[in-house]
Amino acid sequence: MSKTASLTLRYARRTFLFLFAVFILPALLHLGVWSLKDRPQGWRYATWASAGILPEKPPVDQAEIYVLTARTGGMKGAFATHSWLVLKPRGAERYDRYDVVGWGTPVRKNAYDADGHWYSNRPVINYRLVGARAEELLPRIETAIEGYRWRERGDYTIWPGPNSNTFVETVLQQVPALAASTPSTAIGRDFPADGRWVGYRDDGAFFATAGGYFGLVIGSKVGLELNFLGLVAGINPAAARISIPAFGALDFTPLSSPSL
Repeated sequence: MSKTASLTLRYARRTFLFLFAVFILPALLHLGVWSLKDRPQGWRYATWASAGILPEKPPVDQAEIYVLTARTGGMKGAFATHSWLVLKPRGAERYDRYDVVGWGTPVRKNAYDADGHWYSNRPVINYRLVGARAEELLPRIETAIEGYRWRERGDYTIWPGPNSNTFVETVLQQVPALAASTPSTAIGRDFPADGRWVGYRDDGAFFATAGGYFGLVIGSKVGLELNFLGLVAGINPAAARISIPAFGALDFTPLSSPSL
């Protein structure tokens, strides 16, 4: 074997070991954990009703912005979550929920309860902003929703995107003042919805992607994130957070909790 071939084989082995240890092994471990859980046999048998984590009658005199996330259905839930936006302008008496789904017209408004279960999986609040700042930013979010590119029948692609998480992440990135992002388990969030494969995001982070299949993001606010087939591993020293593929983010700040 030539020296060049030997070096190539060595690098290939190291690359495989790195990918296996960082991405594949955690995903397989979480798959094992997920397979032990009870799940509905299909969407008809799943619970979609409110989980009761948002008030049934929200305060009328304040604006509110939420990003909610829940594990998705079937065995996909071992690896991925579904994200959606919940908005309430000041003066409104109810929440408005915005999702992208994989059937019919992708972008949906109020198709489900604002804090509804997703395939029987209880959602968590991934981001919350209320008050004057939320009132200021709401019009920008609504403009980003209206301008979302992938909104026609046939535009939805479950993997690597554009999907439900592509939608939410694209909207959030267009309003960097929110300082919000979908969780690391939101497969599809790294799909290049604007067509760019290399560049800087509005929040200042540098990104490079191969169509959402592979990529990286690096910046002072997000730390370093690596994407492999939608699975995300990362470390964010500023937020004291590490992201483990399939498991999600682990926060090491006081009074914090794991994020899906």
